[in-house]
Amino acid sequence: MRDLPDRRLLLVHAHPDDESINNGATMAKYAAEGARVTLVTCTLGEEGEVIPPALGHLAPGRSDALGPHRAGELAAAMRELGVTDHRFLGGPGRYRDSGMMGTPPNHRPGAFWSAVPDEAAAHLVAVVREVRPQVLVTYDPDGGYGHPDHIQAHRAAMRAAELAADPGFRPDLGASWEIAKIYWNRVPRPVAQAAFARLGEALDKTPFAKAAAIEDIPGVVDEAVVTTEIDGTAFAAAKAAAMRAHATQIEVAEPWFALSNALAQPLFTTEYYQLVRGGRAEAGDSPAGARAGAEDRETDLFQGVAP
Repeated sequence: MRDLPDRRLLLVHAHPDDESINNGATMAKYAAEGARVTLVTCTLGEEGEVIPPALGHLAPGRSDALGPHRAGELAAAMRELGVTDHRFLGGPGRYRDSGMMGTPPNHRPGAFWSAVPDEAAAHLVAVVREVRPQVLVTYDPDGGYGHPDHIQAHRAAMRAAELAADPGFRPDLGASWEIAKIYWNRVPRPVAQAAFARLGEALDKTPFAKAAAIEDIPGVVDEAVVTTEIDGTAFAAAKAAAMRAHATQIEVAEPWFALSNALAQPLFTTEYYQLVRGGRAEAGDSPAGARAGAEDRETDLFQGVAP
């Protein structure tokens, strides 16, 4: 087997831009430290709303050329983060963006929401067995905010972790591999509240007319659920640049940004996670691995992991 770096991190996301918003600082930090950071994006994001008027022709109701354009944005974002291994699940365009829950694109041919779960997971198993990550990052069962592709990405990632460890499943995809630790993206509610308080005071100095609400932020939870925080302050500029590369989807005005709804929200440079499998998560009574307070959180996703 070829040599691999001692630390290997796999992230599974639904659309281009999700990775930079949720994990940009984390990805830049570990890439800079020499870890192998692998990103798998499940769709091209074809159903996204386009912010710049000059690019409005890319929208699905017009030329429907947004997907390839967003793939280019993703490549540019990865250059900003120093990540060289980024892939689309099953290859570019294998699964199409399903749109928001309850909309017609949910049932469009090839939509990720209608994918056979084990088939989608098998594509990811091949990546897991090749890269052999010790750490996996993805969404919670609700996908953070109920988007069908985020939910499906969670399902594919969790199922792939199980199947990849089973030597009897598809040996043609490589030798079995068990991922040591699995995390879900989170934001502690007190952190979100404090950030929105600062935003309220600074809103008139931003290009945005209104602020989002805490309920608009995916993955906000009680702070006791959060097990891990990664200080990405040193990589704030890289994260902002990566988000700015997704120009069809994000307008950045550090330390704030807005999506197509033009509602300002905080750009977090410390990123938070819930350890749900492996390590200290298995010491408690629930898969949440909840802890008493912020002072007891991990500060390294690879804490306790052997090379």
